[in-house]
Amino acid sequence: MLRACAGQLVNVMRGSFGVSRLGAIGAIRNSSHSTETDSEFDARYEAYFNRADIDGWEARKAMNDLLGMDLIPEPKIVIAALKACRRLNDYALAIRWLEGVGDSCGDKKKEIWPYMLQEIRPTLNELGMETPEELGYDQPELALKSVFEM
Repeated sequence: MLRACAGQLVNVMRGSFGVSRLGAIGAIRNSSHSTETDSEFDARYEAYFNRADIDGWEARKAMNDLLGMDLIPEPKIVIAALKACRRLNDYALAIRWLEGVGDSCGDKKKEIWPYMLQEIRPTLNELGMETPEELGYDQPELALKSVFEM
């Protein structure tokens, strides 16, 4: 009974405010997507990370968005993000960012990751940072030997 009354109330409210469900769906379907070139995309994220007033939440959000996309960030974006981590004084975030970029290489990690390290190495040296592999984070600390390798 309550559900029927609530449904009637919603229908009355829609009619009085002029909101129609089909109009919203049509607007969504007819909206156009922006077309952004790769260089514009890279420049947008690089400028975002180079902002002087970026905070930890904004940096994490942008990194999470980038790692959620089906792409590997360009080295200049990775460098800008590492410098943002340095400005935020967040070493752990920088290491997690490098781990995420390495994971986004997927099954081509042996080909792409050495190139990425070659490109970002001067920045890592300038900032005094190490890679996850240099810190030993690529190997589990307390892992047991596999029964198939015994």
